[in-house]
Amino acid sequence: MTFLSHRTVSILGVLGKLAASLIIVLSAAWGALALWYHLHGGAAAQTIGALLWAALGIGSVALWWLRGSARALLPYGVGFVLMLVWWSLIAPSQDRSWADDVARNVTGSVKGSVVTLDNVRNFDWRSDDDYTVKWEQRSYDLDELRTVDTALSYWTGPLIAHTLVSFGFADGRFLTFSIEIRKEKGESFSAIGGFFKHFETSLIAADERDILRVRTNARGEDMHLYRVLMPRAAMRSLFMAYLDEADALKRKPQFYNTLTANCTTIVFEMARRIVPGLPLDYRLLASGYLDRYLFDVGALVPGLTFAQLRDGGHITARAREANDDADFSHAIRRNMPGYDEDGRAVRQMPKQAPRR
Repeated sequence: MTFLSHRTVSILGVLGKLAASLIIVLSAAWGALALWYHLHGGAAAQTIGALLWAALGIGSVALWWLRGSARALLPYGVGFVLMLVWWSLIAPSQDRSWADDVARNVTGSVKGSVVTLDNVRNFDWRSDDDYTVKWEQRSYDLDELRTVDTALSYWTGPLIAHTLVSFGFADGRFLTFSIEIRKEKGESFSAIGGFFKHFETSLIAADERDILRVRTNARGEDMHLYRVLMPRAAMRSLFMAYLDEADALKRKPQFYNTLTANCTTIVFEMARRIVPGLPLDYRLLASGYLDRYLFDVGALVPGLTFAQLRDGGHITARAREANDDADFSHAIRRNMPGYDEDGRAVRQMPKQAPRR
């Protein structure tokens, strides 16, 4: 009995040491990536800093196992505390050499029911690298708000999609909001970098012929568009939530985070302020399946199966065909669920949707 007790204690001790070693190695990997993304001096300095930090972590664990004394971890422990202090001091900025398409964040003011937006993007994209820069001031009457649509743009397989939300007005205009990384000139998106304070958050408001067309036609992404059924008051509140987010970013910039503060999770948090009780779901992280989540909570056009909604909202080919159409927004919506053959919103909806 005593032998078994000593053996159990010994096994537990080894397992605990293995677990602690794994945590240290993982923290060393995190620190190496943090240094890689934030050290100044170019790729050489980043590589040297990351390798030295990783070597310190792994070497400390090796000495611990060889010598049997946890004191071998002391230098790494001190270094990791200093690393956390340095990390906490990395702050987002408003002033960098931003890429043209995220050079400005939208801002807005409200007078009665009329919202006036500054820095609405309306670029003319000929390719991803060839475009005409155009920022506009636009006004919208929220009393004339009629529809809300969600676009999912797939750029890296079925799991991940970029989420955009588009508001349609009675005068036929559409305005799309998109929460994106605010990349600097010469930068490109990195999902890993999004975990390491590598990008600030940008809130873009844009004409659909800019922000949807650039993804389908210039960048070769695949897009699905869905009409989201919301009471008029909820539509208005969601629009205003975007303005609140814009005001917050104007007052204090924020870092984009691939997991906790991305294009889908931020939209969900805004929507949950308007419709309490929306369930948390893994599809808020696996954003490519957000459409199925919206279907399951009853937010999409009723009377159709999910497959019918997805097929009917597959607008990639229509967007490419409508590339030069001045009425791009209605062209991509023709016969889409919730819209008629002219791309105008249908008011009378079926009462129930098959749950398939």
